[in-house]
Amino acid sequence: MGKSSKDKRDAYYRLAKEQGWRARSAFKLLQLDEEFNLFEGVTRVVDLCAAPGSWSQVLSRVLIKGEKFGRTAWQDREAKFRQQMLGLFAEEDQPSHHQPSPSQPDNTPRPRKDVKIVSIDLQPISPLPGITTLRADITHPATVPLLLRALDPSYTPSTSRNHQQASSPVDLVLSDGAPDVTGLHDLDIYVQSQLLFAALNLALCVLRPGGKFVAKIFRGRNVDLLYAQLKIFFEHVHVAKPRSSRASSVEAFIVCLNFQPPEGFKASLEEPLGVGNRLPEMLLERQAQQPMIADTLLQNPVTGAWDSRPEISHVADKNGITDVEFEDLTVDDKHKDIRWIAPFIACGDLSAFDSDASYQLPANHVSLDPVQPPTAPPYKRALEIRKALGGAYGKTTTAKS
Repeated sequence: MGKSSKDKRDAYYRLAKEQGWRARSAFKLLQLDEEFNLFEGVTRVVDLCAAPGSWSQVLSRVLIKGEKFGRTAWQDREAKFRQQMLGLFAEEDQPSHHQPSPSQPDNTPRPRKDVKIVSIDLQPISPLPGITTLRADITHPATVPLLLRALDPSYTPSTSRNHQQASSPVDLVLSDGAPDVTGLHDLDIYVQSQLLFAALNLALCVLRPGGKFVAKIFRGRNVDLLYAQLKIFFEHVHVAKPRSSRASSVEAFIVCLNFQPPEGFKASLEEPLGVGNRLPEMLLERQAQQPMIADTLLQNPVTGAWDSRPEISHVADKNGITDVEFEDLTVDDKHKDIRWIAPFIACGDLSAFDSDASYQLPANHVSLDPVQPPTAPPYKRALEIRKALGGAYGKTTTAKS
């Protein structure tokens, strides 16, 4: 939450300061909860890449303090208003015998019992009530025992059948992490996908069957492949774009519901998902299988069936350059399951603020400072160097007379 001119025009930036949120990203999680009801029946949560702690702050206020926000708070206010109006009419009819309605909503906060929330990030996180914070790397295998010990203090690797599995699994895993963007979209999307796989690998180690997983993604050209991979472990996979997320940004959030691991699957960060560390072995296996494959057959990667190989023609021009042309492949009923597209959902009420719009501030508006400034921003060293050099324009010198 810096103080650039773009942030000053952002309605959600100012609204976050007024409501006491650490960052404007808190509204993204609240709007996702409005659409998917993420917090229903949830008491054990892991927040990955949590700094500066806005999502953990939402978890603390909703699960630990029992506060209500968004649509649920609006429904409670509407129900309370209706009950008050009915009560006024009843008092006019029978003022001496009126009793409060037993169905009148109780708007007092109701904290949940046995709530356990663990936040992990490489950057330090300022303390939050009821939140256990860990400063660790989610891509390192040693992070899983630290997380399991934070979830269950009695956890020891010797007492667990699998050192990388939780004895008391969690209900929800969140990840709002993103790399420092370079402006090269293909590179940014690739780095973000690797960060997502790291969060997914850790989530598979601690999620209970039926759990939920929410993570930030960068939408790109081949993002549907990622959806299909997540569909292996979760029954429902959605892509959501909260209204508080700028439309000019390629970010979105993947919402995975009802965790159902395949039979016999055992998660471990020592053998993570993906083919990066097994690519040489897979290439050798494929080369060993190539002589056994007939030239006229092609294996479907989804169904495993052997289909006809498309016609290939080689055309050489006068310069000796050979062009390889493939027969056009059309997706028929037999190949319709090769690609799978996740449904896209826009979260947030249309009457809410537009994150890309500028709003006129009232005349008596008072600017507020962020409730939680960055604890260790990556630009801190740059500011110190610039200050030592005399500011943005360098040290000034006085002319001698």
